[in-house]
Amino acid sequence: MSDTFLPKGGGYRNLRVYKLAENIHDLTAAFSERFIERGSRTKDQMIQAARSGKQNIAEGSMASSTSKETEIKLTNVAKASLEELLLDYEDYLRQHHLEKWDKNHARIFKIKEYLRSDQFLARPMEFVEIMNAEEYCNLCITLINQSTYMLRRLIEKQQEQFLNEGGIKEKMYKARLEYRKKFSNSDKTDEEE
Repeated sequence: MSDTFLPKGGGYRNLRVYKLAENIHDLTAAFSERFIERGSRTKDQMIQAARSGKQNIAEGSMASSTSKETEIKLTNVAKASLEELLLDYEDYLRQHHLEKWDKNHARIFKIKEYLRSDQFLARPMEFVEIMNAEEYCNLCITLINQSTYMLRRLIEKQQEQFLNEGGIKEKMYKARLEYRKKFSNSDKTDEEE
């Protein structure tokens, strides 16, 4: 038996979905600075929703060693925050009479290819200055859709881990029983000698 019943928590910085959420946050901050009027409540809400998406992935990952329930809840909060942000981008397009590209739009294929590339992860802000509002919104919408899909998959995996491994209380109880059994057997061995 290992000396601890606590699994290692964290590791969120290695998750692709965390990296994408971080990029969404940066892109949203730049978008709102460029396209949303100063002092607008929407501007603050978009930045906060983007930040919440990123931060809750990190917080859930860090909480995972002591609470699977908290990990799952916070991962779901991250997903909900990004879905809220998605609506803000869609609202912007609609209110400014711009096109939301559907999944079969010719430019969506190029965006998806770009978002999968190492170039995007290395330099996500590379093209923001030359994109117009329609391109920028559709880029972020596509990125958010990819991220929420990954978060749904992550939540499914977290649920499966809970079902297979149990929660912290179960692990603590099991560790305590094994500890007692170990010392109970060693006391018997001492008495036999």
